[in-house]
Amino acid sequence: MHTQNPGGPELVARVRAAYDAVSDEARAEKVAKQHARGKLTARERIAALGGDRFYEFGGLAGPGPAADGATPLVAPGDGVVTGIVYIDGRPAVVAAFDFTVLGGSNGATGMAKLERCAERALLDRIPLIMVMDGGGHRMQEALDSRLAAPGSRLLLRLTDLSGHVPLIAAMMGPGFGAPANLAACCDFVLVVRQIGTIGLSSAPLVKAATGEDLTNEQIGGADVQAARGVVDLAVDDEQEAFDAIRLYLSYLPSWAEGDPIIAGAYELASAADDLDLLIPADMRRGYDVRDVVEGLCDADTLFELKPDHARNVVTALVRVGGRPMGVVANQPVHLSGALDSAACEKAAHFVAVCDTFGLPLLILIDLPGFIIGTPGEQTQLVRRSARLGYELGIATVPRFVIVTRKAYGAAYIVMGGGRSIDADLSLAWPTAEICAIPVESAVDIVFRGDYENADDPAARRDELIGTFRANIDPLLAADGFGVDDVVTPSATRGLLIEALGRVQRRRLPRVPGKRRTISPI
Repeated sequence: MHTQNPGGPELVARVRAAYDAVSDEARAEKVAKQHARGKLTARERIAALGGDRFYEFGGLAGPGPAADGATPLVAPGDGVVTGIVYIDGRPAVVAAFDFTVLGGSNGATGMAKLERCAERALLDRIPLIMVMDGGGHRMQEALDSRLAAPGSRLLLRLTDLSGHVPLIAAMMGPGFGAPANLAACCDFVLVVRQIGTIGLSSAPLVKAATGEDLTNEQIGGADVQAARGVVDLAVDDEQEAFDAIRLYLSYLPSWAEGDPIIAGAYELASAADDLDLLIPADMRRGYDVRDVVEGLCDADTLFELKPDHARNVVTALVRVGGRPMGVVANQPVHLSGALDSAACEKAAHFVAVCDTFGLPLLILIDLPGFIIGTPGEQTQLVRRSARLGYELGIATVPRFVIVTRKAYGAAYIVMGGGRSIDADLSLAWPTAEICAIPVESAVDIVFRGDYENADDPAARRDELIGTFRANIDPLLAADGFGVDDVVTPSATRGLLIEALGRVQRRRLPRVPGKRRTISPI
């Protein structure tokens, strides 16, 4: 026999009232101020990211006790909205900092909610997305040694997640201090212009500590940090940020060893018709390598990362034959494609991300070598270039290497040219020039005495250059089997599609049982 519980309706109403109290509707004045700043609320951002499928946890959590001497805290959700969101049908954990609650500052309960997000991402094998707006230590709680001494396990948790699931940070407000540290642990970081920043210390703290009179925008603005390579993308508005997050995730499995993204329908890019005409035979003439990439990949699938940083190398996600892959390409229109420290770091990090999530790599080589002299040596180019070769060397995904034009010396090796990394496909185009250094430079270094002592130095120099240039030919590279074949650009896409359908997703480690390799950096 069932009995009526007279307290039931009141208890349900009490719970509903608790949820209503933390909703945007219940805090109309604070929401209006957020909108006046040109920003969405935390809950509106989650809705824009994943639509209506959001399953919140921790919505009724409250702040910890304020430090002695501080006013008691009122902090709905403790300043961060957390839960599971579905993006294009796939689940992800999201944590959206709420600037309307104590400036989005990090309290003890909010940090516990973030740890719960990390736990769910680890156990459920789903991406973690952090939408940053404000944050940093909450001073009302932090000025207490008893509370501060344990530190935080969150960086440890993010370390556990790194290389396991995609980690994403979107900077949509002040992002100094702890939010910047958290974002730095992520694979993909973007910032919204005018409203988002990222940096270790805000302008007031910098001025107090160093005397520098800077604005937050000068320290950590979107375009400033995009140019430095701190973030992967600077976008114009919040909707563009959410679109970029969805696009980024569309190339990746939900976790590192998950099922790869299956090949979908695709169209041939219009640039494919011009591929055979894109590469100038004149080594001094530049061209935009992105046109080449677009000719090789499916139509409208090129998604460039860090486009404003280290422009002498292009890193991009693409699809070829419907399959996602990563591209690293020297960019001849910037520094002639030569490698400096920034380009090596940019490319190395991108290779690591692609290898983590099982994306095959396409390497396009056209470079005169490394940046030499003081600019290279002062920036540890010796080690940073080695890190690029290291990342390509330890990568387990299929790697396809194409020499499109210039390929000189050690830089050719660092980029994985020829047999350097046991590439699954190693090709050269008819415009390829593979040798130790440019012929003219070699003659001037080694044979200067020869031609300067000749009756006609200029003629003798030209003779020497012609003699050695006859030995530099892509057909000779193929003759010595240093590459698999010399092919036309227009034939390359078909070879890539065939290889992508054939090669294994992962290759076995070359040294079984080895715990780890030590990075040069």
